[in-house]
Amino acid sequence: MGFPLFAPGADPGPDFAALVRRLEPGGLAGAGRPATQPKPAPPTGGLPVPHGTTVAALRYADGVVMAGDRRATEGNLIAHRGIEKVFPADRHSAVAIAGAAGPAVEMVKLFQTQLEHYEKVEGVALSLEGKANQLGQMVREHLPMAMQGLAVVPLFAGYDLRRGTGRIFTYDVTGGHYEEADHGATGSGGRDARTTIKLGWRPDLGREQAIELAVRALYEAADEDSATGGPDLVRGIYPLVATVTAQGYEKIDDTEVAERFAALVGQRAGGQEGAVRS
Repeated sequence: MGFPLFAPGADPGPDFAALVRRLEPGGLAGAGRPATQPKPAPPTGGLPVPHGTTVAALRYADGVVMAGDRRATEGNLIAHRGIEKVFPADRHSAVAIAGAAGPAVEMVKLFQTQLEHYEKVEGVALSLEGKANQLGQMVREHLPMAMQGLAVVPLFAGYDLRRGTGRIFTYDVTGGHYEEADHGATGSGGRDARTTIKLGWRPDLGREQAIELAVRALYEAADEDSATGGPDLVRGIYPLVATVTAQGYEKIDDTEVAERFAALVGQRAGGQEGAVRS
């Protein structure tokens, strides 16, 4: 198959979704982008759909930490115990998902492809604001599905190479996105996670303290919200934690996450409450 050719004015440029729509109309329907003529999403018929729950992000001295629990629910049932909700968007950004799990994962895949396609066409990575705008557009175009009960609400964070700092963006189901000053969280346990981070956050947090605070936020959310999964010591399943710095995206090893949860549980068992260690 050769490279597609377009008439002047019809070239989709760096927009991967527009390229696919021109080559195969309807090819992206249901994956965060509508077909050429959007159609109402089919009703779920009351069937339970797996939903991801709690994700959180916070800034620290070198960038941002993003974390998400591993539980997906179907109503009052646990659908999956080890779903991943935190993904690299590209080298210097990450995206986490809450809401209908299937459409959310497909949206992330399309988002990753869009950023890669833009960089290949333009020869330079999209700015962090541009990435946040692209994701907001995908969420907005998913609104018909959201109205049918398949809402997707992501959390986006990255390291801004131009400003030399980490930045965090939250979203609503209409595609509106808002930059958070220091931290953000979404999902059913988002309120409890945000409260925990708010109480422990400070501008000079280092990597270790930031990871510890993210772990604590998910622990507190799981303690209050039944849809949020805490550490599963029997199965060895722990929330996913990642950092994004000037050096890029890094997933924290499960061994380190397990050690931090073990220390936190030990503190609670010993009645040691308090802020993040200095």
